Amino acid sequence: MTDSEKGLLMVFTGNGKGKTTSALGLTLRALGHGRRVCFIQFIKGSWQYGELEAVKQHRDLLDFHVMGRGFTWKSDDLEKDIAVAREAWEFAKKIITENKHHLVVLDELTYLVTYNMIDEQEMVDVLTSRDPSMHIVVTGRGAGKKLIEAADLVTEMREIKHPHKQGVKAQKGIEF
Repeated sequence: MTDSEKGLLMVFTGNGKGKTTSALGLTLRALGHGRRVCFIQFIKGSWQYGELEAVKQHRDLLDFHVMGRGFTWKSDDLEKDIAVAREAWEFAKKIITENKHHLVVLDELTYLVTYNMIDEQEMVDVLTSRDPSMHIVVTGRGAGKKLIEAADLVTEMREIKHPHKQGVKAQKGIEF
């Protein structure tokens, strides 16, 4: 493996829109090259997302797992959310260790650290001990210092203006 073939640890963070969307763009790019992808969503729950419908066409190369119960800050049972999040993290560690995917996306993983559901150092240790050819994307607000230091690429989405502040609700095909 040459340096140009190095698996990258990429982090998309910040309070702006576009973190998951960017990860989905990389997913589609990898699928377009016939590469296997595993996409794990840690927080999103039972909503009907447009991307879930679109990726069904790639079932042969894409493993897509919605592991959360919904947005944790609106939780009706935080203890259950923590248990589900930890199960999802154990699943993600298994996927990384198995090394069957070119790209693994850990969507909204940063929230598990923010809410003290998993330890940041353990997360970084798992991500940095992966096979050196595997690419990993971590998304979510508030990426921690250890994750940022370990990453090869960090992009911060910064909200400058958002229609939600003018009362525009989330729209099908744009936010979900």
